[in-house]
Amino acid sequence: VWIFGYGSLVWRPGFEFTSRKVGFIRGYSRRFWQGDTFHRGSAKAPGRVVTLLEERGACTWGVAYEVCGEQIAASLQYLNVREAVLGGYDTKLVKFHPQDKDAGEPILALVYIATPQNPSYLGPASEEDIAAQIIVSSGCAGHNIEYLLRLADFMRYFCPQAEDEHLFSIEEALISILPSLYHTEESLEEI
Repeated sequence: VWIFGYGSLVWRPGFEFTSRKVGFIRGYSRRFWQGDTFHRGSAKAPGRVVTLLEERGACTWGVAYEVCGEQIAASLQYLNVREAVLGGYDTKLVKFHPQDKDAGEPILALVYIATPQNPSYLGPASEEDIAAQIIVSSGCAGHNIEYLLRLADFMRYFCPQAEDEHLFSIEEALISILPSLYHTEESLEEI
């Protein structure tokens, strides 16, 4: 079974896997439109995390993890709690295209998507408003700023050819609000 991650799963899957591949899925764009009151926020200050929006011609980069044997039940149980129960995400099957040109055919992968029907869905907002919300939000997995910066770093270092205007515009807005925090591990640890 392959599982595609496009948010915190790209740097912190939290389950055992056999292999991982960087690549993309088509027909979806990544958006910071899902609220989070557990991992990256609280009931008083919900964080902003990513979900996927169906969009013709769009492409979302991330990581697909292969889980085999006993890893399958354990990883799906873990992800059901992390993504569905606590996050409000539903599952879908998508075609994952590995970055490696020699990988062959696309791979069917399971992906978690938060829809507008779930109670934590926040929907669209300006990049500045999203950045301002991220700055004041923190949950049991850490500060929402860390989530944004780690995702931007993943895209920059593992998918340098990919465009993600939404993600990088929010990062820019955050930097303009808190320039001293940009990419400094010491600052993130202090938050």
